[in-house]
Amino acid sequence: MNRNMPRFIQRLPHRFTAIVMACAMGIVSVFAQNISQIADSDPLIITGSIGTNNTYYHTTGGSGYMSPLSNSIFANLNINVYGFSLPFSIYFSNDNLNFTYPQFSFSLSPSYKNFTAHLGQSTIPFSNYVLNMSFNGVGLEYKSSKYRAAGFFGVLRRAINDDPEDPNPRRPQYRRYGWGFSTGYGSGANSIDIYLLRAYDSEGSLNDIWREQLQSQENLVLGVKGRVSYKNRLSLTANVATSAFTADKNSPKVTAGEATRFDKVFDAKYTSRVRFAGDASLSLSLPWVNASVTYKMIQPDYVSLGTYYTTNNYHSLGVSLSTTLFRQIMLSGSFSGQSDNLSKQKLYTTKGYVYNAMAAWNKGNFSVSAMYNGYLQAQSDGTAPVNDTTEVHRVLHSVSLMPSYSFAGTDLDHSVSLSGNYTMNKDLNRFSIGQSDVNTMALGASYMMNVKPWETSFTLSLSHQETKGFNSRYRSDVASLSTGRSFLKDKNLNASATVSLSYNEVQHLSKSLSVGLDLSAGYTLKKYHTFSLSGSVSKYGDVNISKTRSGLDATDIRVSLNYLYTFTLLNISKKKGNKK
Repeated sequence: MNRNMPRFIQRLPHRFTAIVMACAMGIVSVFAQNISQIADSDPLIITGSIGTNNTYYHTTGGSGYMSPLSNSIFANLNINVYGFSLPFSIYFSNDNLNFTYPQFSFSLSPSYKNFTAHLGQSTIPFSNYVLNMSFNGVGLEYKSSKYRAAGFFGVLRRAINDDPEDPNPRRPQYRRYGWGFSTGYGSGANSIDIYLLRAYDSEGSLNDIWREQLQSQENLVLGVKGRVSYKNRLSLTANVATSAFTADKNSPKVTAGEATRFDKVFDAKYTSRVRFAGDASLSLSLPWVNASVTYKMIQPDYVSLGTYYTTNNYHSLGVSLSTTLFRQIMLSGSFSGQSDNLSKQKLYTTKGYVYNAMAAWNKGNFSVSAMYNGYLQAQSDGTAPVNDTTEVHRVLHSVSLMPSYSFAGTDLDHSVSLSGNYTMNKDLNRFSIGQSDVNTMALGASYMMNVKPWETSFTLSLSHQETKGFNSRYRSDVASLSTGRSFLKDKNLNASATVSLSYNEVQHLSKSLSVGLDLSAGYTLKKYHTFSLSGSVSKYGDVNISKTRSGLDATDIRVSLNYLYTFTLLNISKKKGNKK
């Protein structure tokens, strides 16, 4: 048991402690609706649900992936007071032997006319180069048809400050604060938005020993995003940001040069750096064709403390084109190239090219689509010349074809679909002997028949996959037949069944066969009680005739029984004070 738990919990019996901790681990959140609608909301509504999941599992294979018997009980309660929602949840399982600290999440976002306030754990839309994480604090948003503005202050990241003397302490991190604001004007066709973020670590949130090993950081980010359109045909979109980042707040301050000009907004230190990130896209939309060109660049070491992670040190260029011919044939294609090592400090420069094309034809009950995807990766010299024997130079080609046909009758509906895919992944290094080359062929077919008088559908599926590598070969064949229908007058009893056969072969290693049967049924009683029962039986084993013991000598059995009850405990309606 965790020695940091409250003492009164540590003294409880083990099973009761599990229940208490399960209650404590339920995440409690508070939400609110528009304040102007509170007067029209019901004073009090209490709803909830109670359920249980129970599964029995048995295997003769000798290595089961789950417990023989697993049971869980859960309950949810939602208290709604004049539109304010407070949900609670409890979950207990006999497999849950790990305890964590209680979590409490508070989020309140009331709105009135064009204003929305944020209290607790909240998010506000910002540029993805500036801020994409939530904050725990306060915020305010204003939105009208043309003008918008927002501001916030709060904690961006909680501190991790374990005892340094613990045998396995977690990786420490400072508590990170942030504040920012945004303002914008315009509609979707023509608009501009400006974003500002200031983020910094609190040194007092960590133990002195951790502060000696971990440097506190600070950051100032300015972003601009805009769009200009001409007659909804031609549009230019841009999203750029500049980040001033200090890797160590305690490093010496720069007291001379151009850096001192910005002392009022940001203290330039000897560990500070200014980097740029951005993208721009030019799009053309005509009745018969759509086209776009996109460029993106993120400088090396670009960092925003308001984002979880940003890949940097690369730029990319992409183009796309799509059109429709004769109102039946759709064509599209795209190409993009990416290169890293903008700083020329890496050993090698890696380039990647992605290209694809797609064609689709739809004629009545028949449709067919074809797709090609390709990828090429190559290396060139950086600070060191490329080594011919270790050079990364690969190409991938993938081709897919998917026709389908469906037709309806008086008593029967039919649908047939086929699929085929071939993928080649090849190493182009001239010194390679193909050890990493992989070729895969995948074929599939399915037939679906709906018997209208019986209100029953049947589906037959077949698939074949074969993968070849260097001195290796894998094959898989699967066939399945499934059916299902609804019963009773209200169609509240559903049943389904599936029979499957699977064959897998690894060249020179194994040949296995498995046969499975899956059954399931569900019943809903008076819209409040839901029962479900499912079971599966699988026989499998190695069928290689060279083995002395070959056959389906292993069995897996699984049975699940689930129940859910939803209820309304109390409903005090605003109309005439009705109480239910």
